[in-house]
Amino acid sequence: MIHQYKLNGYNIVIDVYSGSVHSVDEVAYDLIAMFEGNTREQVLEQMAEKYPEIDRAELEACYGDVQALKDEGLLFAEDVYSDKADILKTKNDVIKALCLHVAHTCNLNCDYCFASQGKYQGDRALMSFEVGKRALDFLIENSGTRVNLEVDFFGGEPLMNWDVVKQLVEYGRSREQECHKRFRFTLTTNGVLIDDDVINFCNKEMHNVVLSLDGRKEVHDRLRKNMAGEGSYDKIVPKFKKLVDSRGGEGYYVRGTFTHNNVDFTEDLFHMADLGFTELSMEPVVCDPSDPYALTEEDLPKLFEQYEILAKEMLRREKEGKPITFYHYMIDLAHGPCIYKRISGCGSGTEYLAVTPWGELFPCHQFVGDPKYSMGDIWEGVINHEMREKFRKCNVYSRPQCDDCWAKLYCSGGCAANAYHAAGDITGVYEYGCKLFRKRMECAIMMKAAEADM
Repeated sequence: MIHQYKLNGYNIVIDVYSGSVHSVDEVAYDLIAMFEGNTREQVLEQMAEKYPEIDRAELEACYGDVQALKDEGLLFAEDVYSDKADILKTKNDVIKALCLHVAHTCNLNCDYCFASQGKYQGDRALMSFEVGKRALDFLIENSGTRVNLEVDFFGGEPLMNWDVVKQLVEYGRSREQECHKRFRFTLTTNGVLIDDDVINFCNKEMHNVVLSLDGRKEVHDRLRKNMAGEGSYDKIVPKFKKLVDSRGGEGYYVRGTFTHNNVDFTEDLFHMADLGFTELSMEPVVCDPSDPYALTEEDLPKLFEQYEILAKEMLRREKEGKPITFYHYMIDLAHGPCIYKRISGCGSGTEYLAVTPWGELFPCHQFVGDPKYSMGDIWEGVINHEMREKFRKCNVYSRPQCDDCWAKLYCSGGCAANAYHAAGDITGVYEYGCKLFRKRMECAIMMKAAEADM
């Protein structure tokens, strides 16, 4: 399977199963499009008719080059992974990461919050040190021979339980040497409670800090308000700047959400970049279609245009020596991810679990509060084996809708939670998200072609 598209003056040909990406001229681009389903003579005749100014010998040489790429497995490669998907997913039950919900409460009242202002459709709660300690022990006990373990402090707003976060980090560090493990801690925060203590501790202990900011003041304050209905932009931006500066501009990213209200989201990304934030992510809102800020089909052409604008501006800034990183354009065409990750996805429900303040286990943070997806607890472990098996089999090849999609080995089948909320099943697809993902991949791959020319 191949995918061809033109963007920013580049003619891109992607071979899906080999992972090869080719930037070609117009003649090769058109010849490749005709190659399958036609004989050599038919292809050459059609090409001669379309390009009468080109010598037959040149067309024959181009055909030979395409044939050579096919023979090398770099074009029209066969799918050798479909029969391996179930085998790859039947690996052992090693758990490598936990999302610790240390606070099911929040000091903001964001309109689009999937977690119902941090309560997850339940009661407000803070995780005790004892529950968190047991969660870390559970992770160690179930990590097998894996050395590097990941723990995300999440909420709600985790800084509302900051003392427990610090105690848990200290406890995790105290067990590293004896257990031959290394913890990598991450914190996600809305920034309201950031102070010098938070900054100093994060700089010492947090591998990454995720900062929630939607962009321009008017955009951010429209939906990210406190309980009194006041916007949070003016309060958090100076704190974010101080934290980022203190980390030397590394080990963080600023994450925003765009909605129907700001389909010109590149203006928000450029605003954040001009504030000095260069590690950026901007996610499309996922919500009930009836919500006034929900993205619509009519928004799609505008969003596609925005992704192209972003890619071109990033290239321009890179040439000027002022690069910015956009999370969704981070792609390594040469080294990964490995085929296991490409087929199996993020590992939610198997390698990765979320832990509530009272120790209940869920496949990931987006399933928390849904009793159908409760998987057990940190004392008894995973007892909902049927659900675990369902997630184990949730891969790109378990979704018939993905069969003909050129981007399937880039998205690994997409987000199980988004599929569940959109289609009612974790093996479904979130069509709107698929369209945006494919556009992002086209832009990201075009940028790699452009960077090769720099």
